[in-house]
Amino acid sequence: MFFDSQKNKKIVVLLGHPNSGQTYCGELALLYETAAKKAGHEVRRFNLGDIQFDPILHKGYMTRQELEPQLKELQDAISWCDHFVVIYPTWWCSLPALLKGMFDRMWLPGFAFNFYKTGIGAHLDLHKKLLVGKTARVITLSAGQPTLLKLFNTNHTRIIRKAILEFAGMKTSVSTFGPSLKAPEWKRNEWRRRVVRLGTHAL
Repeated sequence: MFFDSQKNKKIVVLLGHPNSGQTYCGELALLYETAAKKAGHEVRRFNLGDIQFDPILHKGYMTRQELEPQLKELQDAISWCDHFVVIYPTWWCSLPALLKGMFDRMWLPGFAFNFYKTGIGAHLDLHKKLLVGKTARVITLSAGQPTLLKLFNTNHTRIIRKAILEFAGMKTSVSTFGPSLKAPEWKRNEWRRRVVRLGTHAL
């Protein structure tokens, strides 16, 4: 594992599927949440599909677009937690648009990072990571074979791992399960057991 587990972690679980109903991503999110709580960790759960917000930056970052209350609540929970878990389907080798829009809106200076405005840091276009000390786990389901995605298309988790979570200082590990659409039940059970273990140990 990328990092060691510890007892009594504060965990935020975000189901990053736009559909908060019956999906396999939702099942894995519930398995992680349940296992973590059973092991004594404190868990706050969020469903992307239940969060009311505008995912579009209408003027980019040129003007401030006020955060909706539920986005601010999620920000506060991420500031509170030790470990951030994001579970979502891989679509077109990337994040669902609504999940990307959520990060566009809330992964902001003053919360996740700050750019240096003066000195050598400003000259080199460096930034200060504001979420250092926290860890993250990305769990994504892919209709394609994960190995083939990496070989022939792209590193489909690079955006969320490197450009979002690690950009803010979170040490991040990734679990990719696939191909998921036609996976036999024995393979899905294997994935379920892995997610339960991750939740139990807050990994």
